[in-house]
Amino acid sequence: MKLISLLIAGWAAITPIAASCSGDPLPKSTETETTGPGDNGNKDNGNEESDSPLKPVTTGSDTLVIWYSFTGNSKAIVDALLTHVSADYLEINPAEEGLDYAANNYAIGSSLISSIRENPSSASSYPSIKEVEVPFDDYKTVIIVTPLWWSQMAAPMQSFLFKFSEQIAGKTIGLIVTSSSSSISGVEKDAKRLLPEGKFASESLWIRASQVGEANSLTASWYDKVFKSGNDETSMKVKITAGGKTFTADIEDSRTGKAFMEKLPLTLDMSELNGNEKYCYGVSLPNEDKRYDSIVAGDLMLYSGDCVVLFYGAAGGYSYTRIGKIADTAGLSEALGKGSVTVKFE
Repeated sequence: MKLISLLIAGWAAITPIAASCSGDPLPKSTETETTGPGDNGNKDNGNEESDSPLKPVTTGSDTLVIWYSFTGNSKAIVDALLTHVSADYLEINPAEEGLDYAANNYAIGSSLISSIRENPSSASSYPSIKEVEVPFDDYKTVIIVTPLWWSQMAAPMQSFLFKFSEQIAGKTIGLIVTSSSSSISGVEKDAKRLLPEGKFASESLWIRASQVGEANSLTASWYDKVFKSGNDETSMKVKITAGGKTFTADIEDSRTGKAFMEKLPLTLDMSELNGNEKYCYGVSLPNEDKRYDSIVAGDLMLYSGDCVVLFYGAAGGYSYTRIGKIADTAGLSEALGKGSVTVKFE
């Protein structure tokens, strides 16, 4: 069983039934934080060697997060973003491994950027990246997380966007840029040059190297402002109360989400499982199960058509239907506690 990220409040106690499952945690950045001319490059991507094209890690979302990271800053930002946003994600990797972009005053990176500047319309100007296979038709939104190199977008990310520009056309684009201190205006220009048919969000997010430790709050505030503001009339929010604390969940605009809203208020006696989820059988909802390889704290899920699962830890590898997601999970684990808990959804 697994629980994902949204909530229910109200009246009704249901007897839970035991279940079993396990999940893999989200990727965590283990790279050493360093700084160069605006966060250069991508040092250790953590992907295993394979002859097959790299594919996104899937969560069943229509949002894709793509990133490139050398110092680890962009990777840490993605980790933070994925605690707030349910999204598929994919790391971009240079075809040639082991390059030290920091050597000789970042000579390699400087050369790559110069080549693109000289002839930005030629495919030969862009450095090779490892092969990827992306089902772009599955996504409405693409969020790009990239470092800045000499006031430009990092070369490997430029290669990816140049290659897949036509497939990304018409999609909503969010841009997050990390740098030591340089302004990100050049990166924004690169993004719009490479994706001329993209529907860019109203503003980009600039996170300086000194602010990476604040990435959780910065990415959450930016995402809610850019992607949720103006949609409050149609958004479905639920107040979830457990252990004396209250959380807010965004419910999916789907058959499952709407059916869940109709059952509110709900009070569920939820049982503990696997040290990462609470569950309760007896809430029948329409289901469209998909396999979720990555589940994070705050995910509110439906299992087997009649079991509500609320995750307070990472999981994955099982089939669920998403109900919704808690926006801010600070204190969620403590509120849910170690054993059974009464949870109100309203």
